[in-house]
Amino acid sequence: MSVKCAFLFPGQGSQAQGMGQDFFHNSEVAKKMLIDASVQTGIDFSELLFEENPLLGQTEYTQPAILLVGAMAHRLFVDATGIKPVLTMGHSLGEFTALVASGALDAIDAVGLVNLRGQLMAKACEAQEVGMLVSLGLSDEAVEEVCAAQREAGKQVWAVNYNADGQIVIAGIKKDLEELVAVLKDAGAKRAMLLDMSVASHCPLLESASAPLEAKLKEILKDEFIAPVISNVTAEPYSTKEEALELLPQQLVKPVLYKHSMANIDDEVDCYIEFGHGNVLKGLNRKATKKPHFNVSDMASLEATISAIKDL
Repeated sequence: MSVKCAFLFPGQGSQAQGMGQDFFHNSEVAKKMLIDASVQTGIDFSELLFEENPLLGQTEYTQPAILLVGAMAHRLFVDATGIKPVLTMGHSLGEFTALVASGALDAIDAVGLVNLRGQLMAKACEAQEVGMLVSLGLSDEAVEEVCAAQREAGKQVWAVNYNADGQIVIAGIKKDLEELVAVLKDAGAKRAMLLDMSVASHCPLLESASAPLEAKLKEILKDEFIAPVISNVTAEPYSTKEEALELLPQQLVKPVLYKHSMANIDDEVDCYIEFGHGNVLKGLNRKATKKPHFNVSDMASLEATISAIKDL
């Protein structure tokens, strides 16, 4: 099949109780992946995902749960179609699932890796109350100027996720973020609100997590990319272990250039396929592309996407 597909993977915030359950009950491959991931990490993923569980909101559990479900969806799609991506891309945590889709990480190893990543991030933030905030309706430059002025005043806040025009996520110390809400609104933001996050991702507060993450990556990354991965840090493709080892530790402390990545890749693809729960990235991509955007989150959407791809 000649259709050029970009495989996309969402990050933290896309999780929901019950995600992956349809795959688990209807696919022996998915069931084995969940069991293998449980053995690898010591996390009972059937309990974490399918039963009411407060742990799903804690980053060291959220991250492996999201990656596992995205990897299940991807595996079932590829097994059914044989389609390979022309490139892969993820939002934040999703970059690690993109590495799975590109062949550079084993899926079960990756579940263990992001479990560790979540633990390292939680540890880096444990000494202070941190959080994240979304600003809507302001330009990148306006948000950056506000954050810079706040840092000059001794606050710790950074623009960290460039999701779409007028939508930027800011990370930092929670009390500084709380005070920032009014400042952003005074600057013209249509909305500014704290997110339900227990860590401050993609900012200097996570510096201590970089070295141990890099050490683990050296152990398990493979130099076997079947397609380039778009870096959150540079918005450019990479396709070697050496590049991944340089970029992925930086991803912890540098902003996610998601909208820049979309702008860079849109001319290269015919469609986007998002793997994992919900349609988070489809929402972000509405203004960024007119290309078809499909989602694989359960067996019904898997079949619908396979059918739709045949018509392109």
